[in-house]
Amino acid sequence: MTKTVSSMLKGKGFDIWSVSQNDSVFDALTLMAEKKCGALVVLEEEKLCGIISERDYARKIILLGKSSKETLVKEIMSSTVFYASPDLTAEECMAVMIDKRVRHLPVMENENLIGVISIGDVVKAVIDEKAFVIDQLERYITGRPNLDP
Repeated sequence: MTKTVSSMLKGKGFDIWSVSQNDSVFDALTLMAEKKCGALVVLEEEKLCGIISERDYARKIILLGKSSKETLVKEIMSSTVFYASPDLTAEECMAVMIDKRVRHLPVMENENLIGVISIGDVVKAVIDEKAFVIDQLERYITGRPNLDP
C-alpha cells in the first residue's frame, strides 16, 4: 500500500491557493492566514512561476526590516520551484523535500498545476503506510485474519 502524490491529493483535496508576482507580500500573508497554509504558489497567466512561504517572509522581510505592505511577492518569492508528479511516492517526496530543504511541493501533471502537498501531508502518508505494514505483520504473527483485500 504505497501512498502516491495522487492518493495524497485525493485525501486532502485539490485546492490551490495562489497569488501573482505583483501582489503585495501583505496580501499573500493575509491569504495564507485565511486559508491556514504555509505557502502559496505564484502564478502568472495561469503558469507556475514561483512559490512564497512563511519562511520567505521571515527571512526576507522581517529580518531585513522591510514592509510587507510595500514589498511585492516577486521580490521575495522563490523562483526555483521543485515539484512532484502524481505518481511519486510519499517517501520519494520526502527525499526531495529533505534534499532541497523545502516544505511544499506543487504537483504538476502534463505541465498543469493540479495541487500542492506539504511536508505534513507527506509525513502523514508515510506514517499511514508504516501503520498499515505493522498491522499486517501483527495479523500474520498472531494468526488473525486479514480483512483487507
